[in-house]
Amino acid sequence: MDFLQNHIEALVFCSPNPLQADEIRSCLSEMFEADVPEDDISRALKNIEEKYSAEDYSFQIFHVGGGFQFMTKPAYQASISILLKQQSKKRLSTSALETLSIIAYKQPVTKGQMEQIRGVNCDYAVQKLLEKELVEIKGKSEGIGRPLLYGTTDKFMEYFGINSLRELPTLKDIQQEQNEIGDPQEQE
Repeated sequence: MDFLQNHIEALVFCSPNPLQADEIRSCLSEMFEADVPEDDISRALKNIEEKYSAEDYSFQIFHVGGGFQFMTKPAYQASISILLKQQSKKRLSTSALETLSIIAYKQPVTKGQMEQIRGVNCDYAVQKLLEKELVEIKGKSEGIGRPLLYGTTDKFMEYFGINSLRELPTLKDIQQEQNEIGDPQEQE
């Protein structure tokens, strides 16, 4: 039984999303080339839950979203939030943000079109955005030389907390009064 439990534990651990019992069963059945009883899987999951509920572990298995997933225990929320805050400080440079905004609003777009809008070379910014997986190559243009076309990724949506490109702010959402010259109170 420990053998089966270890395999289930490994599957849940490596899954980025909650893993459903039928997905576990499907994987195990294919691996062992035999049907794995649901009762054995349920029993193994219960044993894993008991194992990680001990205070020796900072994480445990949770039944969420219709499946099972390893998550840290609430007692460690403070240290995790500090880490996440520190990681979020690794912001994009101004040139990368400018390039990314052009890609987001004009996609699919070529590097030449980006450079025409920005007025400077975008090679470094595009390379950094590709490395951070915020943009990806979407194909090739039908234009002369068939340049690469760039567009945003799902990670871009996650990074900026949006579900669709339609949620990007429009020009009227971005316009700010601080762009006016002089003190607004003096103008009255």
